[in-house]
Amino acid sequence: MEVCKKCADFALNTYTVYPEDFSQYCVARPKWRADRSQVWCKVFRRTVEIPPFFHPHSPAPAVMNKAESNPAAWRAIATLYNALVTAMVISLVVRHGSAVARDYVFRHFRRQHLEKFLDGLHKLGLAGQPHAVACALYHFHSNALGGVKTEYFRESDRKAWVRYPPPRWMWLGTAIAAIPHEVSAAMLHGWHGHNGVSLGNPRLGFVCTGMTVDGMPGLEGYYLEHERALEPHERVRFAYGAETMPRFDASNAPALRVANWPQDRKDRTRRRYAIDYVRTMLPVLEELLGATVARDELGRVAKLVGLQFHADAARAMGMASDGAAVTPDSAGAFALWLKAMFEGQGEDVACESAHGSVHLRIERWRLGEGLGLTDLAGAFVAWNELWAGACAAHDRFLQLEMSYAVTDGVLSAHWRVRPDAAGAVST
Repeated sequence: MEVCKKCADFALNTYTVYPEDFSQYCVARPKWRADRSQVWCKVFRRTVEIPPFFHPHSPAPAVMNKAESNPAAWRAIATLYNALVTAMVISLVVRHGSAVARDYVFRHFRRQHLEKFLDGLHKLGLAGQPHAVACALYHFHSNALGGVKTEYFRESDRKAWVRYPPPRWMWLGTAIAAIPHEVSAAMLHGWHGHNGVSLGNPRLGFVCTGMTVDGMPGLEGYYLEHERALEPHERVRFAYGAETMPRFDASNAPALRVANWPQDRKDRTRRRYAIDYVRTMLPVLEELLGATVARDELGRVAKLVGLQFHADAARAMGMASDGAAVTPDSAGAFALWLKAMFEGQGEDVACESAHGSVHLRIERWRLGEGLGLTDLAGAFVAWNELWAGACAAHDRFLQLEMSYAVTDGVLSAHWRVRPDAAGAVST
């Protein structure tokens, strides 16, 4: 199908298409028939086929809405970033060894803990609770906000359980079979074992009674306030088979006070959950592997994730993904999706079409800001491989060209999506 330039410009820069607006841009006769699929285009001065989402009798697709209030955009971003988080750990295990992967997971969760834990306790209204209870509730509520299944049980003021049932968000799909015990345990050492330190309570520790990677029906354990101060190696203890969390009763579980939150705030919170994992990944990889190796490793993994998961992310946005049945407007369709994905993670995107290509621009790469990266450009180039992989999966005859500039620590970028002449589809 072919769309005139003015139609494409209008669609790419508008969140909702109305019949009267559309007719003013390219339709000679403003009255529509429900079965109309072709119109006379004033720009091309010939009949062109109109995409279904331009028809006034069809609702606009998800990609036409503002990402901040569009759950589909969050689901698509979460799909890709969840896969990227898991794939990075698997890659480190296979290519660098379990010790490096363990160190990465530990640093990742320790960094998140230091950035979020104490502030999160106050935001969730838990600062006045007994320490063991507050910690368990923190995980219960914060993970629920991110769409991660979690359970909670308060045994006493000094002992409170938290459980992460399968499927585990962190170890997506069958990847869980490749996660060694010590790599999964590093999450507990990085976060759970440091809660007492952050709270100034040296008697608070975490006892793990099972992990899914070891064949248990979930990762579970309890925070316990001991009678004495704990040594650093005692802050996380494993006690498989000794106890198990009592059955979770959702009807009696404490409810988070978010009933009055507007829906867009809930959507942004869930989107932020996945994005924060990637924002933590960038500096931790650089710190652990060095900027050059981190760029190469992240770029390799990101491209594979883009190739493998684009279809899922496209479906989440209501967009077909079938490289064998692409149309002449394949570049426009991918650009619409890419624009929505960028907006879905909070970027400000300008978009226009010209001479058969679609151009996207951002004045600043918000995802990478404020992370203290020594090689901001390298991290950006690696992250961009996610979209290069997605583009190839969408249509292997498309070209996604990218350029960027860094000025005073701010990275701006430009993408051009265009058909490859070798794979052009005739009309």
